[in-house]
Amino acid sequence: MTYETTYDHWIGGQSVAGTSERVGDVFDPALGTPQKGVRLASVEDVDAAVQAARTAFTTWSETSVTARSRVMFAFRQLLVEREEELAQVISAEHGKTLDDARGEVVRGREVVEFACGIPQLLKGEYNDQVSGSVDSYSFRQPLGVVAGITPFNFPIMVPLWMHPIAIATGNTFVLKPSERVPGASALVARLYQEAGLPDGVFNVVHGDKVAVDALLDHADVDGVSFVGSTPIAKYVHERASASGKRVQALGGAKNHAVVMPDADLDFAADHIVAAGYGSAGQRCMAISAVVAVGPAADTLVDKIRERTHEIKVGVGTDPDAGMGPVVTKASRDRIVDYIGQGESAGAKVVVDGRDLVVEDHEEGFFVGPTLIDHVTTDMSVYTDEIFGPVLAVLRVDSLDEALDLINSNPYGNGTAVFTSSGEVARTFQRRVQVGMIGINVPVPVPMAFHSFGGWKDSLFGDHHVHGPEGIRFYTRAKVVTARWPHVSEESLAALHFPTAH
Repeated sequence: MTYETTYDHWIGGQSVAGTSERVGDVFDPALGTPQKGVRLASVEDVDAAVQAARTAFTTWSETSVTARSRVMFAFRQLLVEREEELAQVISAEHGKTLDDARGEVVRGREVVEFACGIPQLLKGEYNDQVSGSVDSYSFRQPLGVVAGITPFNFPIMVPLWMHPIAIATGNTFVLKPSERVPGASALVARLYQEAGLPDGVFNVVHGDKVAVDALLDHADVDGVSFVGSTPIAKYVHERASASGKRVQALGGAKNHAVVMPDADLDFAADHIVAAGYGSAGQRCMAISAVVAVGPAADTLVDKIRERTHEIKVGVGTDPDAGMGPVVTKASRDRIVDYIGQGESAGAKVVVDGRDLVVEDHEEGFFVGPTLIDHVTTDMSVYTDEIFGPVLAVLRVDSLDEALDLINSNPYGNGTAVFTSSGEVARTFQRRVQVGMIGINVPVPVPMAFHSFGGWKDSLFGDHHVHGPEGIRFYTRAKVVTARWPHVSEESLAALHFPTAH
């Protein structure tokens, strides 16, 4: 097939076609047809990227922390200036609305802003005179070559959780983005070069399982960061760990929103609808299970239903659209099937998005927002991560029952409680077995200066992503104990103003 655009790899500071003849389709989800192509890397292509990164590491790891910070400042400014271009690329390949895509760029940029402060973040500790004429101090050094393997749902934000921190701490990076949405990463590589990042420090290889396995097995890759589904997260963690790598692998989710009877139900309904249907539900932090406590249930379902009917579904460039298509036909078919399974199991489909058709885009991968009531914990519409615009309502009688339900779920990514009681909120945050918690906040994604990550089957590895734990993941500590005898030194004094280089 002939494409208008075919994305190449980015290796050693230049666009590279690579050795593989395999090319994948990049769809426009609103049209349902491939619009672009993307080269799928061979093992040799991955090796070329890793070797470029290994060569660059020799000098980049010795570059001053001040110089690395300046690159981050320049990169951050380019993300501001090119925000609209990035959003257009994301919307065209993912399907999300332009407003949603712009928001993704902004949230990813916040991690770059955190990385700009790397001189402060890499400060070590010092103890004077721990023994006679002996001092002790610690500092952190980069791992080496690190890789990021990222999903389709956030083509720029999730990679930005990884590579700015890795690069600012002195590592070099190989990114394997989702082959469904390669455009944003291709543009980011050029922005890094424009920001002054030396060639080889940031590389991009597009591809499928061949590229993933090549990175997991490569002897010169020292660490791997991954975000995706739980089965693949387990696979990445096990395979990369077996080859001696440091690994952080973020998996799937089943995020619950508990709504107490004392909550402002209009407020709760507004935010649950936004959290459940935003980006067509294709968020690892999307609310997919609403746990209605006691008498809150009937009124809450009515209010969610009213708001769900008001959502306009359309192409991402439609300024009136609140929700776009899902990413692939297979995704659409899977979501539709789950809705049918829930209905067959006895749940009530209150709002049905299975037959939605968008005018002039009849072949697009659209599923309308769907609300299902009277769901039980044994139904597949609850047990499985659907990753689509489906809200399942479960009914319980008490906060204790709600907590038991959440804590029995194998996932532990995000959760929220809607209440006007401080006592309820404090009990919830202390007892719930989930890594990220919102109190009257449905999508509790931490700011960049905290770290992102869940518990249980939502995380494999010891470190969460970005924030302080990101710094620790991409560096190793050294502790020095030193004694210096007295020696005379030649003076290096000069009249000019001292500067850092």
